[in-house]
Amino acid sequence: MSTDLVGGTRGRTRRAILDAAVRTLARDTGASLAQIADAADVGRTTLHRYFPERGDLLAAVADEAGTRLTEVAARARLHEGPGLDAILRACQECLQLGDLLTLLFTDVVPLDSCEPADGFTTALDGACARGLADGSLDPRLTPGWVQGTVWAALYLAWSELRAATTPPHDVVGQLLLTVGKALAAPQAAPH
Repeated sequence: MSTDLVGGTRGRTRRAILDAAVRTLARDTGASLAQIADAADVGRTTLHRYFPERGDLLAAVADEAGTRLTEVAARARLHEGPGLDAILRACQECLQLGDLLTLLFTDVVPLDSCEPADGFTTALDGACARGLADGSLDPRLTPGWVQGTVWAALYLAWSELRAATTPPHDVVGQLLLTVGKALAAPQAAPH
């Protein structure tokens, strides 16, 4: 058997396990490795070959979250344009993280354990600083408050999407409206 075929199969199996772990842990943070193996449609022995301990699997999920957050930062172009516009793009892109958001919000995967996520955090910090400097963000807000507002609004939006109580398009619109209104610099009154 060729090395490429083995590497490809190994990569697909690892991906299946990681995807199943994210889905399963998002529904039940205490899910067992056996439940995750079942969701991945692999045997428990196979799961243990890739991830010998639960901590190994959670570390891999954290790495995946960090990688995906870095991709969010790139797609949102957090380094471009007015700070508020960049933050709004990031909000919309973050919703694409799906069940990984649940794991971040429930601290199954703490944001600070997602090492590649430093790029996202740094870029979001930069967008906040830029927005305060360029006048697109309300200067009365601190960068920490801006980010807290973003994460709180994302939590609400993701909760609505998971519950399927509001159409996805409406959720995105409400998220952007809420964050935009909460963070935008006040408009000067016309004279």
